[in-house]
Amino acid sequence: MEQRAREEAIVELTSVSFQYEDKLVLEDVNFTLERGDFLGIVGPNGSGKSTLMKLILGLLVPNKGSVRLFGQPLSKFREWHRIGYVAQQAAHGAGGFPATVREVITSGLAGKVGMFRRLTSAHRRRVEEMAGRVGLDAKLDQRIGSLSGGQLQRVFIARALVSEPELLILDEPTVGVDQESIEQFYELLRSLKEENGLTMMIVSHDVGMMTQWVNKVACVQGKIHFHGTSREFEHNHEQILQQMYGGTMKLLSHQH
Repeated sequence: MEQRAREEAIVELTSVSFQYEDKLVLEDVNFTLERGDFLGIVGPNGSGKSTLMKLILGLLVPNKGSVRLFGQPLSKFREWHRIGYVAQQAAHGAGGFPATVREVITSGLAGKVGMFRRLTSAHRRRVEEMAGRVGLDAKLDQRIGSLSGGQLQRVFIARALVSEPELLILDEPTVGVDQESIEQFYELLRSLKEENGLTMMIVSHDVGMMTQWVNKVACVQGKIHFHGTSREFEHNHEQILQQMYGGTMKLLSHQH
């Protein structure tokens, strides 16, 4: 039974602690992301959300505890093409980079194909399919500097998904994007999840918007203060948010 649970767990953190020099950022974190989940992570600035992402991505090593990906210890995991990642403000400032939409999306294949191997016709078709899936097939050969913030965001989602990952991680992907584009973004994520069977994890400050779309929520403030369904979170959100942010807070819902 335990082995089966581990196989179903995409990400598993056990008693994880991490500190930068003498600053303890995360303490005794136990956390599981199950296959098929769309998990939203919330918490105030400096709460450890980005550190949690970096631990999962192997960019940081915990001082205590263990991290497992797809049932394997982090130290032994090598199949990074199974994870797609959109970094915080990935699109911010990218408009000045002299590359086309096609070139940016194609760069997402490097981890799967290799840096110096030639792309096959199947790879090129995959790039075109992903551009079409995010609504940018007509802009494949356009410089990314000419795109809007919402369009740039879609380029980096396509780049993260072109290698056909099983897990997609997005760190504050809607910063600086207008409200209409944010709603379109969540619609896109939902359809991609349904069509491709993705497991997804998203960090966002827009708690009200995010919780309308995810099925699980994790609240981080040095520790995991809540980890459950979005319905449970909405039912208890005032108490949970007060513990994390202090004062009285309300969850603002957005209509979509």
